[in-house]
Amino acid sequence: MDYSGKITDIPGLRVGHHTDLVNGTGCTVVLCEEPAVAGMEIRGAAPGSREVALLDPLASAQSVNGIVLTGGSAFGLDSASGVVKYLEEHGVGVRFGRTRIPLIPAAVVLDLGFINHAVRPTADDG
Repeated sequence: MDYSGKITDIPGLRVGHHTDLVNGTGCTVVLCEEPAVAGMEIRGAAPGSREVALLDPLASAQSVNGIVLTGGSAFGLDSASGVVKYLEEHGVGVRFGRTRIPLIPAAVVLDLGFINHAVRPTADDG
């Protein structure tokens, strides 16, 4: 197999991206075809995240279905809701009774004020 140095060289990973060049924001979604072990590094004076406790080695969930990296600071975390909804509709996630719960940790970058502070990634972008 030829490797180009891209994350998509790794079998079983799919990557999607929404870029809003006009407003200077966006989000990236990495989905795993099979649940995957993930880790984290939290840095910065005001880190924003969602579901990162799933990445703790002592968490009962030992794998995730993907990750979201989003702009928009805390507002951009809504983009992960779109990913969770999509995966639920496709039957992906941890089985819990009669449903499946997609496990999607998310982290933010502060891009508010870069171009337009009033526009942030939403669930429709995820």
